[in-house]
Amino acid sequence: MMRSLTLEIALTHLLTKRKQTIVAMLGVTFGISMFLVMISFMTGVNDFTKNLAMEEAPDIRIYNPLEIEKNTIIAKAAPDTTGNLYVVHHQRPKNVVPKLRNAIMLAQSLEAMPEVKGVAPQVATQVFFNNGPIRITGSLLGIDVKRQGELFTLARKMDAGQLIDLLGINDGVILGYGLANKMNVSIGDRLSITTSEGSILMLRVVGIFSYGLADFDNARAYATLATVQKVMQRDPSFITDLHIKMYNNAQAKAMAETISKRFGVHAEDWSTANAPLLAGESIRFAMTGIISFTLLLVAGFGIYNIMNMNIINKLKDIAILKATGFESRQIVGIFLWQSAIIGVLGGTIGLLLGYGFCVALSHTPFPGGSVVRIATMPVNFNPQHYIMGFSFGVITTILAGLFPSLKAAKVDPVQIIRG
Repeated sequence: MMRSLTLEIALTHLLTKRKQTIVAMLGVTFGISMFLVMISFMTGVNDFTKNLAMEEAPDIRIYNPLEIEKNTIIAKAAPDTTGNLYVVHHQRPKNVVPKLRNAIMLAQSLEAMPEVKGVAPQVATQVFFNNGPIRITGSLLGIDVKRQGELFTLARKMDAGQLIDLLGINDGVILGYGLANKMNVSIGDRLSITTSEGSILMLRVVGIFSYGLADFDNARAYATLATVQKVMQRDPSFITDLHIKMYNNAQAKAMAETISKRFGVHAEDWSTANAPLLAGESIRFAMTGIISFTLLLVAGFGIYNIMNMNIINKLKDIAILKATGFESRQIVGIFLWQSAIIGVLGGTIGLLLGYGFCVALSHTPFPGGSVVRIATMPVNFNPQHYIMGFSFGVITTILAGLFPSLKAAKVDPVQIIRG
């Protein structure tokens, strides 16, 4: 009975001060809606960039790193402990062959591991793409077409032709969307490939792919392993990379260390290879959280000020209520009811408004130009964000009303009535 009376008094206060109530609700509404827009857009951008990088990236990459040793030849031959310095001019770096030893047997051993989903061998080389006077530097990747299609997303990124078409023709190639435009070629056209060692091979374009990222689309092409081995004048055992996909890529770092120790090869996990990308993602997420928290906190301070002014204006009413037998906890309850009602109504409207803004943003064209090919703004509609925003908004509102209500509970009715 007393609870319903407390609620009725709270509703009466809210309705008699409609402007204050609406202003308080708008503070919660816009705080939550802007929180949703910020976090949905920023996490959408994070997911988009991460997916672009990870879709065709291996969980673990095995290759021979090409590094130039810093120790001089003389210092190695005659180590000196007296502090003398050796100076060698024009020291030539050691010719390190990028070929992996026993790559096929290694791939079979890796695929036998229960954590490994599959292994795709690859031959990578830098080449010049030539079409008449047009000459563009890029990378040519030789792939096992079947394994590449099973483990990676290249087959789903084809704008023209199919990945399997590489197996239907000798010396076929599929080009990135931007590279094909620069070369002014389409399916069926021929272009020549020149390696850094001077080897030349004519290839026929059988497909065009698009990842939506300029680094891939403007300078990358794929052919079969045999075709790239042919242009490099290497034997069929020549493999430069093994790309491993795991069932759980969270285990990639530990697995890479295990592979390095067990097989004596250089294995690099995806988190190490994409460390700058992950660092940028963490920074963007932290900034989003700080800005979103600030928005809700500012809304909470606004509600605190409104509730505090409301209590000052209602001092006589509070004194009369206490004089008629209302206890301090019931006075607190009246103002907490007001805060809860403002928080729930403002939060609900904020959810709807924020969702509407996110839908509108998801249909807004993305000005990526030639760098990123994406039709609209990347927005993440994660239900957890809506639950988080609503919960935090309501809790902030209730806390904002709690402190003024505790102040109201300490009002001395005798002093108020006499004053």
